Amino acid sequence: MSEAVDRLRKRVIERALHEPGKTTGDARRAAFDNRESPVAALIEKVTKNAWKVTDEDVAAAKQAGLSDDEIFELVVCAALGQSMRQLNSARAALEDA
Repeated sequence: MSEAVDRLRKRVIERALHEPGKTTGDARRAAFDNRESPVAALIEKVTKNAWKVTDEDVAAAKQAGLSDDEIFELVVCAALGQSMRQLNSARAALEDA
C-alpha cells in the first residue's frame, strides 16, 4: 500500500474515534475494538457477519436507548476496527509467505 493510502486510512480512523460525535470516544473505541458496548450484540454481528444485520438488530439498539446517530457511529467504528484487523492479518500473512 502506498504511504498516502496509509495516511488517509489513519486519518479516517482518528476522526471516527476522536472527533466530536453523538457517542463518547470511549464507546466508539470499544466498538472499534469489539469490546463491551451497550449494543454488544449488534457490534458483534457487524464485525463477524455484517450481511446478517437486520432491522430488528437496529431496533434492539434503539430499545437500549441509542439514537440513530449513535448507532451509526458505533457501527461505523465497529466496521473500521474489523477492517483494520483483517488488513493487518492479511499483511502479516503476506510477510510470512
